[in-house]
Amino acid sequence: MTKVCFYHATFYTMKNPGDSVEAILVENGRIQRIGNFDDLKGQADKLIDLGGSFVYPGFVDSHLHMIGHGDKLRHIDLSTYLSTDTMTADLQKLLLNHPSGEWFVAEGWNENNFLDKKILSRYELDKLSKSPIVLKRICRHAMIVNSAALELAGITKDTLDPIDGVIVRDEQGIPTGQLLDGAMSLVEKQIPEVSIAQLVTSLEVAVNDLVSLGFTGGHTEDMSYYGDYTRPLQAFKEVLGNSRKFRVNLLRHHLVFAEMMKEATYDEPWIEPGAMKIFIDGALGGRTALLSKPYADDPSTSGVAIHSQDDLDTLVAKARTFGEAVAVHAIGDLGMEMIITAIEKYPVPTGKRDRLIHANVLRADLVERIEKLDVVLDLQPSFVTSDFPWVKERLGSDRLEWAYAWKKLLNRQIKCSGGSDSPIEEVDPRRGLYAAVTRKNPGEMHEGYRPEEKLSRYEAISLYTIGSAQAICREHERGMIDKDFIADFTIFDRDLFAGPDEQLLEAQVVKTIIAGDIVYEK
Repeated sequence: MTKVCFYHATFYTMKNPGDSVEAILVENGRIQRIGNFDDLKGQADKLIDLGGSFVYPGFVDSHLHMIGHGDKLRHIDLSTYLSTDTMTADLQKLLLNHPSGEWFVAEGWNENNFLDKKILSRYELDKLSKSPIVLKRICRHAMIVNSAALELAGITKDTLDPIDGVIVRDEQGIPTGQLLDGAMSLVEKQIPEVSIAQLVTSLEVAVNDLVSLGFTGGHTEDMSYYGDYTRPLQAFKEVLGNSRKFRVNLLRHHLVFAEMMKEATYDEPWIEPGAMKIFIDGALGGRTALLSKPYADDPSTSGVAIHSQDDLDTLVAKARTFGEAVAVHAIGDLGMEMIITAIEKYPVPTGKRDRLIHANVLRADLVERIEKLDVVLDLQPSFVTSDFPWVKERLGSDRLEWAYAWKKLLNRQIKCSGGSDSPIEEVDPRRGLYAAVTRKNPGEMHEGYRPEEKLSRYEAISLYTIGSAQAICREHERGMIDKDFIADFTIFDRDLFAGPDEQLLEAQVVKTIIAGDIVYEK
């Protein structure tokens, strides 16, 4: 095999803050040696000059939905709108040429971005088209639909709320068109399946975008949204492989988990089987995240429990019968308490590690219990800049101490990984790093939301490197630049550890390298 020496760059190993080398020797997709260029160049068959750039272990997004990310890039993105008037005007233009009778689906609206905080009703959507319309909220835990969609789903005044969701109604008990969590499935069941060709196209768009942003891999959850799991799995197999290198770890939704454990095959190292994915609650934006006390700005609700404690225990036990970990969406503190209790009853198997996703609202007693578990907290730094300042109204001041408390968690030596939850948030890792380090949006002139929780640049970069490797128990071969580690690198034109914070946003990816091959070059 050809031995390649990459040189003329600062290679940050991430073993310790500031630790770097000046050259690396790569063979057969792995790092053979690291050190000085003069020591390594004589052992190489090929030399690649990196032009004075700055090299980091390959960035990995630890939580996203890749097909949804591709869809977002291909279609209208409702998260960019700051008013319902502008959003509906653009939707009306788009729907003028929409085929009559066909479903129209878009996502990303966020009423917290609107000055009047307005949520559209079925009747306002009815004015846009007689075809069924589905607009998913940015958190994917709420949607608004028009009357045609409600009719096709059989939702009327007499339809009972599902146990894991809410059909929002007006004073007369008539559905408004807003559906929360489990109630969304009543409509989703009626939406025709997207073709495998369309899934492939969205994945291709997603991978092209991700490598251009420096990502060498992602932990993605797509297996239960597009019909039978074999359909998205086939799309992944058609897109990824030796000809298009990108590493994905597939979280497997609990509804298809057992079937996938028994039947599915994967194409490692590009497509790897992951943990059982479970949702325990919703999101703070729609007040469906499960809290131990009522919402401060709406005392009538404490959120939505998608599973009872017994059902959650059963799901975790099922994962253990297959020798697997669980990856659990838990935003509210009561949701987190429930999954911690289940994990304590059914400990993770040796060689595996559970993942607690989001962990936005915690309590001191929960953190003490987490410290005793072999888990990774899967964090999304951009949630801070998306959710503040409105989240203070949701939670009230007494719950803020352990809300979005990234620094305190790392100080407790709790393992943490970093992702975007795209298409819910922007996938760009520069935005995530900036949010983790500054706790504010670009251009804002304050000291940051809860500035005591700011991360150092080393801690922030570690989320996307070491942390993402720890989330799948691969820290022995991924997440650092060292001998025998895989040769995945994210290369920027400037030093992410130096200069003002804005440097994080201005940095440009010049190359992305996976298994020693350049898969993107600016």
